[in-house]
Amino acid sequence: MEAFLVSTGIVALAEMGDKTQLLSLVLAAKFRKPWPIVWGILVATVVNHGLAGAVGSWVTTQLGPQALRWVLGASFLVMAVWILIPDKLDDEEEVKQARWGVFATTVVAFFIAEMGDKTQVATVMLAAQFQTWFWVVAGTTVGMMLANAPVVWLGDAITRKVSLVWVHRISAVVFAILGVLALWGGPATNTDKQIIPITAPPSMPMTLLQSPPLVQL
Repeated sequence: MEAFLVSTGIVALAEMGDKTQLLSLVLAAKFRKPWPIVWGILVATVVNHGLAGAVGSWVTTQLGPQALRWVLGASFLVMAVWILIPDKLDDEEEVKQARWGVFATTVVAFFIAEMGDKTQVATVMLAAQFQTWFWVVAGTTVGMMLANAPVVWLGDAITRKVSLVWVHRISAVVFAILGVLALWGGPATNTDKQIIPITAPPSMPMTLLQSPPLVQL
């Protein structure tokens, strides 16, 4: 559950004011059909973050524990800086017409916008950090929906009442803490644990290692 809760909180914070949240505002203002938009965001997020989580899990099989620790630590620290840079939506023209309906248009537009986005990269790192694909993807998906679904229904009323500057600062602090913990070491993972065989000293007679004979009464 730790992976789920951390992933939910970190992505919900990182998504505030993000490019994909801006896209949610554009979609809601354009089509004014909240339910198909929300379902489209959910499907696009599950597919996109599912792939991102798979990449994170794959990375753990390619790197040793020490290399993985340094890569994750550095990545979280870079993310702490990146999260402070405001996002801009560059592809508003892609949603001017719902050629395939509101739902399909939302799925395609949101999936494309999420490629290489902060929350997708965070999903990769979280999956590698916690090494549990399901709970990380479930957490990041819930975090995305917590940040985007209210915006679809309420518009920018929420973002106007929340200080995005402070939200981004809090997100940066959380990413920085995760980076420091990763570099510091943190709890040992399955890849850190090694089985050390127990061998008898050369001078010990082998007869002492054998089980004593059973005595029947």
